[in-house]
Amino acid sequence: MSEGLATLLLPAMVIVLIAFMFWSQRRRQNAVATLQESLNVGDDICTTSGLFGRITALDEVMATLEIAPGTVVRFDRRAIATKVDTSGRPITDAGRRSPGAPTDSPRTDPEK
Repeated sequence: MSEGLATLLLPAMVIVLIAFMFWSQRRRQNAVATLQESLNVGDDICTTSGLFGRITALDEVMATLEIAPGTVVRFDRRAIATKVDTSGRPITDAGRRSPGAPTDSPRTDPEK
């Protein structure tokens, strides 16, 4: 009886792992699609490469970002990773800071 249960348990664990991988990938795809639909001119964003900027123009494929006063660059729209608030902290769909984002308290360096 114990061997039969072990024989069924291993394939079941593999199936559960694969199902979890598909579920988490689908959730990430939905989050990216929601972000892309919510982008507007004037939003502060961060790209996948870590560049911060403000959207000045937006079409189906390209986003024009102002990264400094008078400095404008074009990015593929898919390179936008997240919206941020004016201090550069990621924001959630509800407009709040995301969990795990840095707090407003100053950071102290123990080496100094």
